[in-house]
Amino acid sequence: MKLITQISRILVGGLFIFSGLIKLNDPMGFAFKLGDYFAVDVLNLPFLKDFTLPLALFIVILEVLLGVVLLLGKWVKLSTWLLLLMIVFFTFLTFYSAYHNKVTDCGCFGDAIPLTPWQSFGKDLILLVLIGIVFINRKYIQPILGAGPQNIVLSLSFVGCIALGYYVLNHLPLKDFRAYAEGKSIVEGMKSAEELGLKPTKYATIYTLENTETGESQKVSSDAYVAENWWQKEDWKILKDQNETVVLEKGYEPPVHDFIIDLGGAEITDQVLGQERIFLLVAYSLEKSEGSAYEALNTFALAASEQEIPFLGLTASLPSVIEEKAKAWNTRFSFASVDETTLKTIVRANPGIVLLEKGVVVKKWHYQDLPPFEELAKTLK
Repeated sequence: MKLITQISRILVGGLFIFSGLIKLNDPMGFAFKLGDYFAVDVLNLPFLKDFTLPLALFIVILEVLLGVVLLLGKWVKLSTWLLLLMIVFFTFLTFYSAYHNKVTDCGCFGDAIPLTPWQSFGKDLILLVLIGIVFINRKYIQPILGAGPQNIVLSLSFVGCIALGYYVLNHLPLKDFRAYAEGKSIVEGMKSAEELGLKPTKYATIYTLENTETGESQKVSSDAYVAENWWQKEDWKILKDQNETVVLEKGYEPPVHDFIIDLGGAEITDQVLGQERIFLLVAYSLEKSEGSAYEALNTFALAASEQEIPFLGLTASLPSVIEEKAKAWNTRFSFASVDETTLKTIVRANPGIVLLEKGVVVKKWHYQDLPPFEELAKTLK
């Protein structure tokens, strides 16, 4: 049992450090995922929506430090209790999400290793067993270093986490795992399975039927509904608000979806992706966007237009907010509307700037890192 405990300890500690660092590379992305969990139709904790980023940072740093502490053999009782409480909570959360199909990706490993809800639950079950072994047999866990070296390692780990979190929040993630990473083609990412000659994912709708006479309810797939002539049975009605969509067979799904650009009621997606070169300012929320950044962005946009390079803003804010902010910031470019989740996925900054060439992401900048246009122009062919 001692050997099994040590193996479990190494696996748990290593996995917690890996998971925490992956999410610490992109804490804003994990914060968005927490926001999904706090939604009214999931955990119904909307009051936590404004605290998702601090909570995300706290959770991922705690993950890393718990992994380090466990491997060091320091504070064994405290660390094993915290690990057990965390995994019990997350096992419940991932089961709830999977069973009710609420959040389709837990964000456990960020965008680096996307997991389905049931895969996330399975991962947590395995971790629950491993942490249970460590918790029950923690008497076998001994420090691997003296008190001084342990404190040094733990302090460096904490400082390193703080430094990494600060850097990526004020710039961009060190590694971008999303479909809009530099070098990725949005055009290719939008192509369907049929266009690429691949097998698409097959879906089915599950209807919840209720008998108007007896009150009995029954779930029936869309195929069975037609094949068994349920539509002819007048005493059965569909409860539309309880319909579910399920995956019958997993296939290829385009990594880029909902990338639709609307400018004044006209879709201009193809025109934007067809430009030889275009700068896109991405601000998913103008209400939350950094207003002080727009003076420099206006200067950049004007310089780009003088070189006949289009500069377009993308936001999910309402037209009234766009008008208000454009006037307040005296913007020298137009704003088009795009889905909020899509904008959050494109760049982890509000605002961020993206350079596209024929639909390919050439470069992305946090607004604090955008160089003067004259300097950037020297590198453009």
